Amino acid sequence: MIIFRYLAREVLVSTTAVTAVLLLIISSARLIKYLAEAATGKLDASFVFLVMFWRIPGFLELLLPLGLFLGILLALGRLYLDSEMVVLRACGISQRRLVLYTLGPASLVAGLVALLSLWIAPMGAAKTEAILQVQESRSELEMLTPGRFLSQTRGRQVTYAESYDAEADELRDVFIAQRDENGQPVVLMASRAQRQDIANYDGRFLVLEDGYRYDGEPGLSDYSRTGYDRYGIRLPEAELVTEITELDALSTPTLMQAEDPSHQARLHWRLSLPVLAFIVTLIAVPMSKTNPRQGRFAKLIPSIVVYLLYLSLLTSTRSAVEEGEQSVWLLWVIHGGFLLFAANLILAEHFWMRVRNRLPSLPRLRRKEA
Repeated sequence: MIIFRYLAREVLVSTTAVTAVLLLIISSARLIKYLAEAATGKLDASFVFLVMFWRIPGFLELLLPLGLFLGILLALGRLYLDSEMVVLRACGISQRRLVLYTLGPASLVAGLVALLSLWIAPMGAAKTEAILQVQESRSELEMLTPGRFLSQTRGRQVTYAESYDAEADELRDVFIAQRDENGQPVVLMASRAQRQDIANYDGRFLVLEDGYRYDGEPGLSDYSRTGYDRYGIRLPEAELVTEITELDALSTPTLMQAEDPSHQARLHWRLSLPVLAFIVTLIAVPMSKTNPRQGRFAKLIPSIVVYLLYLSLLTSTRSAVEEGEQSVWLLWVIHGGFLLFAANLILAEHFWMRVRNRLPSLPRLRRKEA
């Protein structure tokens, strides 16, 4: 029991540290993207951290299996490096028992992954999608900052307002530069403007009051000036890029009742993540064995290659199943293949050790003495 607690503590500490670092990297990249969208007015700044909060469960469901895999490699690799594993082997701790001990903390991580993938992450995706839909329902002009120019419709329209009257809910001293349907420049100026929903037309409009419209090429004298009391402009809708799909936001009970291939693929994908945590544990324990002369990072790169191959096969198969090209059971065939690979590493340890010892070694170059 003492050895189990010791190994569990080492694995969980390493897993927590690795997952925290990976989460910090991923969250920082997403936060920078959301802040950039908030700076351009596509996303309200008050919702940035709320969106990040609901996106974290979706990050963790993928980062925790990787953190567990790397945590086992680093924790057990340190034991080999400090010759502690030699002492454990001398006390009768075989590799199979070591695998059983490691499955203890792996079960805790797998349970957390199951909770995230089946319940918390879909709920977070639904909350994020609701927030982003509210943001997309706003027009770009509703996010206009007084005193700053706002480029709209991919640079085809530029809007400026000197100030905003909160009590009257209107913009003051408005300037708009755009191009008409023929590509000719048009400049609109108004003393005030209000947002209105016009029932006879589909969409929102900015109604300019007490202003002028200028038509003509810059630098030429043949331009026209038209005064108006009220002038309406259809407001363009904001374009907000999101990584959330409809399938991500669906709850697990909803997916269980659906028969569509895309829904079934997403359901089995969520069920695959806890299984992934168990299987990578079985792979990590034998691959963590290193020679003290090689260092604790000797097996890290080939182990990561194996993990990336495993995960890439799962994601590509999920995409193929969603498109109806493959059966959903192919996901479990991949799990079974890597489970056999892990069993081969564990059960045939002595066989592969004898094979490795029989391989001819590379000749060493001798240095000539001066």
